[in-house]
Amino acid sequence: MVRAVIDVRHAGAADLLEVAQLCSAAREETATPSQICSADVEKLRKHLGVLLSVPGGRVLLATHDSNPVGFLLARVIEANVYNDAPVLYIEAVYVDGTFRRRGVGHALLSAAAEIAVGAGAEEVYSVPIPGSRGVQRFLARMGFAPAAAHRVVQTSALLRKLGPEGSLRRPPRALEDLIARRRKARIETQSGPVDLRELRARLGEEPAPARASRGARVAGTGRISHAG
Repeated sequence: MVRAVIDVRHAGAADLLEVAQLCSAAREETATPSQICSADVEKLRKHLGVLLSVPGGRVLLATHDSNPVGFLLARVIEANVYNDAPVLYIEAVYVDGTFRRRGVGHALLSAAAEIAVGAGAEEVYSVPIPGSRGVQRFLARMGFAPAAAHRVVQTSALLRKLGPEGSLRRPPRALEDLIARRRKARIETQSGPVDLRELRARLGEEPAPARASRGARVAGTGRISHAG
C-alpha cells in the first residue's frame, strides 16, 4: 500500500477536540471500552487538556491533508527516587482504521523518539490499549519488549527500528551520542559530598594577600563578592 504524506505536530488547545474524537473512535474498537476512557467527547477534551497542563505532558496529532488520522499521548518523567534517568512514557497511540499500514504509526513514534532524545530519555515505555493486538504487534516490530504491564524499548534501539522512515534529522548514531553526552553532563552536574579537609587544604594554599583582599571586600560590603 502507498504510504501517505503524514504531518505530525504537537497538539494545542485548538486541536484537542479532534484528538478527543479519535480517542472516542479508539474506545469503540476495544472489548472493554469503559476501561479505556469516557464516552463523552467533551470530557475527553478536558482530560486531554489536563495532560497538556502537567509537566512533561505531550499530545501528538497526525494529519493527512489537514484531516486528523492518529494521535499519541505521552509524558516525560524526569529522574526521581525510583528512576535515576528521565524516561518517555507513552500512554496511548492510535491510528484511524482507514490509514493503518500507511506510515502514520511510524511518523508518530518518530516524533516521540525526538521528544525522548530532547529529554535525555534512554528508554521509552508504552501501555498498549487492552485487546488491541494490532498495536501490540506494531510495538513489537518497533523493538518494544514486555516489562511487567508495559512494553519498553531503548531509545537508541527504537531509532534503529524506525530507520530511514523516521522523520529524525540526525542519523541514529549521532542521536545515540547526543543521549550519551546529556547523560554524562547530568551526572557531572550532580553535586556530591565535599571533603572539608581537602577544601581547607586547598584554601590554605591560596596566597595570603588574596585571602586578605577578599576578606576586606566581605567586611566592607557585608556580602561575598564572586569575581569573574
